[in-house]
Amino acid sequence: MRNPAFRFELLHVCAQSGARRGRLHTPHGVIETPCYMPVGTQATVKAMLPRDLKEIGTMILLANTYHLFERPGHELVREAGGLHTFMRWDGPILTDSGGFQVFSLASSNKIKEDGVEFRSLLDGRKHFFTPESVMEIEQALGADIAMAFDECAPYPCDHSYAQAAMERTHRWVLRCQAAHTREDQALFGIVQGGAYVDLRVESAKFLSDLDMTGYGIGGLSVGEPKPVMYEMLEELMPYMPGDRPRYLMGVGSPDCLVEGAIRGIDMFDCVLQTRIARNGLALTGEGKRMLRNACFEHDHAVIEEGCDCYACRNGFTRAYLRHLVKCKEILASQLITLHNLRFSLRLMEDVRQAIEEDRLLDFRNELATRGAFD
Repeated sequence: MRNPAFRFELLHVCAQSGARRGRLHTPHGVIETPCYMPVGTQATVKAMLPRDLKEIGTMILLANTYHLFERPGHELVREAGGLHTFMRWDGPILTDSGGFQVFSLASSNKIKEDGVEFRSLLDGRKHFFTPESVMEIEQALGADIAMAFDECAPYPCDHSYAQAAMERTHRWVLRCQAAHTREDQALFGIVQGGAYVDLRVESAKFLSDLDMTGYGIGGLSVGEPKPVMYEMLEELMPYMPGDRPRYLMGVGSPDCLVEGAIRGIDMFDCVLQTRIARNGLALTGEGKRMLRNACFEHDHAVIEEGCDCYACRNGFTRAYLRHLVKCKEILASQLITLHNLRFSLRLMEDVRQAIEEDRLLDFRNELATRGAFD
C-alpha cells in the first residue's frame, strides 16, 4: 500500500513532450523531479564529501543493500542509528534491494522460489537472500525508500526465461509487502519483463494494482541497445500510475537522462559519473573529454567554460587535471567527480525548467546539436 508519509505532486506536464515535472516529499526532505541520484554504493559517493554533495545540489543519494550487507553489515548500521547517521547525510536516501548485484556479481548463484543462494565476492561464504531477509536488511539500513527484491533477467534471454523471472518478481514483491513494516520508509516495486513489450505491460499492470508508493523499472540498461530501452519505456508508461514516482534504475548517461525524462521517468541513478571521473573522463555540454589525452597537455582552459562547479569556478585547468590524472593523484578523482556530478545535476535542473516552459524536445535537440550526447 502507498505510504502516507510520502507524497508525490505532479506539478506540470510538458505540452511538447509529455515529460513530467514533479515533487516527491519524504521524511528527510523534498526531491524535485525529474532528478538524478548520485550513487554511494558503500555508504559514500567515491571521492566526495557530504558537504560537497550538498553544495552541488544533490537532493537524494542511492546506497547499495548487497554491498552494505557484505560490509560493514546491516546490524552495525542499525546500531549506528541507520544510514543517515552512519554516513552523516541528512537528506533522502534510496537503497536498492541488491537483486541486480546478486544476479550479476555473485558467483555460483542459485535461484530458488524461496530466494537466491550465492557466494560472497569478499570471502566466498554462502549467503541466502529472500524477500523477507532483504526487507530486514533494508529496514535496518533505514533509507527513505527501499526497493523490493526482484529477479533481473539478463539481455538477451528468451521469452520464457524473462516471463519466469517476471512472475517470480511478482510473487516476491507480495512477500516484500508482507514483511515490510517500517512506517517512515517507502517500498517501491520493480517492473520487470526483459525486452518483451507484452511482459513489461503485464508487469506494470500487476504492480499498479498493488497501490505502491512508487515504482522502479528494472532490467534495462543491461546490454540492450538504447532504442530497445526507449521502446520499452514508451510501451509501458501508459500502464504506470500517473500519480506515483517512476524510477529508471541504473540509467544516467546525459542522453538517457533527457530521453528518459521525455518518456515520463522521474528518477534516475548511475555510477557512470563517478566511475569515468576516476579514469580522467569529464562530461561537458560539448561531449566527453578524456583529460589524460596528450591534446590537453598545454590546454589552460577549465574543463567547461561557464560551468559553476568548484573545479571550473576556481580555474583548475585541463592541463593541470591531466597532470594529476597521469600522476594518479587523488585530487584528480575529486575534482573531475565533482564536475561530472554537478554537470548531471545541472542538466536535470535545465530539464525541469524546459518541462515547465513546454520546450523539452527543443532542449534535447539543442543539446544534441552541441554534441552533449557524444
